[in-house]
Amino acid sequence: MNPFFRLHSGLPREAPGDRASVDWAFTTGNVARDAKILDAGCGPGADIAALLENAPAGEVLAVDLHAPFIDAVKARWLDEPRVTARVQSMDEPEGPFDLVWAAGALYFLGIEAGLRHFRPHLAPGGVVAFSELAWLVDDPAPGLVWEMRKEYPEIGGAEALQARVMAAGYDICGLRVLDDAAWEAYYTPMEARIAALRPGADADLINVLNAAGEEIALWRENRDQLGYILAVARPA
Repeated sequence: MNPFFRLHSGLPREAPGDRASVDWAFTTGNVARDAKILDAGCGPGADIAALLENAPAGEVLAVDLHAPFIDAVKARWLDEPRVTARVQSMDEPEGPFDLVWAAGALYFLGIEAGLRHFRPHLAPGGVVAFSELAWLVDDPAPGLVWEMRKEYPEIGGAEALQARVMAAGYDICGLRVLDDAAWEAYYTPMEARIAALRPGADADLINVLNAAGEEIALWRENRDQLGYILAVARPA
């Protein structure tokens, strides 16, 4: 198995997030209880339960390109007819959707390109909710800026994120900074997985484990400067 996916196999989620973030997005976007929802880049489906509970008469289409993630979603929601899971790129489903939920995933398409793509696939009044890595302060440490721009060259603060959303032809319904609990929901299980895989790991896997550990340490040391912002946006 690919070392990256060996690390991520069995983890509950593929990005920081929690139930409170889903609840907030529904309220902020005024998403209907019978919403048709696209869980774009769903990973193992960490947010599906919260999406269904917020839309008790709604439906969720969960898509991801990694087949084992979709297998996990299908196994968990086998008896739930309101959930459909497909091995599919997030930019393929046509909708219309009342909510596109993209937890830590929209950057694969690019914020502006992704929002423009989803616009014709939204139902009237529909919204896109996505989380994006961002600066939480106006003057992050220069060394941190250098480190982050190697992986996220377009990283900016809340104002820059809002400008990108507006450039794509959307209005911002609201922005929310994900709290530490949302990050720990992602990183705490990953730390346990790293520790479990280290004994007997080959060089390729060790490199992946080390990189993941460094990522966790980077956030923990700089959580006051760096985080995820959850945005809810509606076509203008």
